Amino acid sequence: MACELPATLGVPLSRLSVADVARHAQRTGLVARISDSTVWRWLHEDAIRPWQHRCWIFPRDPDFQAKAGRILDLYARCWQGHALRKDEFVISTDEKTSIQARVRVHPSLPGRPGEAMRVEHEYERRGAWAYLAALDVHRAKVFGRCEATTGIAPFERLVDQVMSQWPYNQARRVFWIMDNGSSHRGEACVRRLTQAHPRLVPVHAPVHASWLNQIEIYFSIVQRKALTPNDFTCLQAVADRLENFERYYESIAHPFEWKFTRADLNALMARMRSRYAQTQHLKLAA
Repeated sequence: MACELPATLGVPLSRLSVADVARHAQRTGLVARISDSTVWRWLHEDAIRPWQHRCWIFPRDPDFQAKAGRILDLYARCWQGHALRKDEFVISTDEKTSIQARVRVHPSLPGRPGEAMRVEHEYERRGAWAYLAALDVHRAKVFGRCEATTGIAPFERLVDQVMSQWPYNQARRVFWIMDNGSSHRGEACVRRLTQAHPRLVPVHAPVHASWLNQIEIYFSIVQRKALTPNDFTCLQAVADRLENFERYYESIAHPFEWKFTRADLNALMARMRSRYAQTQHLKLAA
């Protein structure tokens, strides 16, 4: 019962609590009486938590597995069945949009014994940056820039910034992993980048696969370590913080220990196909 969707039980709820399960069991005559604590103990023994839910999205790119597999191969320093050479590099890139400069109405107060740091709730907006960044996944090297907005031109400035520096300007190949955002989408993007930088190999991730892009891990670190709480005197202070954090990060960081492999991807896709078949069966039954 606890593993059923509430709608299939005829209960006007979106999720079931322990009390809901106990109440429904008594209402349907499954048991005469049962306590909430007994239901909780039984569910706890089998790690069943009907009050929790988790969002997921089924891959809609027909070539999801092949495109994702290429990225996983690059993280393992492999391309089309061959190991990458020492003068071949892998870059992960994306944009983090709308990083605001929030000037607090009253100054923030540092933490004290028994009290957390205090940040005024009200603030004035002093503009926002789009933060474009690229991560060398095997060297933990970060390149970033603040732009007024995202777009093709700002992204190509980031590419020029990276590709003009050693060792990328002398590399055999530099693989750029990117999503399908409007700044770098499709074959037109591939032509622009490869014409400007013959050593560059664009590698587009499948749609809805941000979790495969290591730059997103770096962005989450930036958000937690450099931007939260957001308390800046001006927009330039945000840019300075991001630039200084890049150097700080490089001084302490190591490449991410990426463990998700092609075998894991194949197993995941098999589970996805099984779930999809189940949902189709439920639709037909309904």
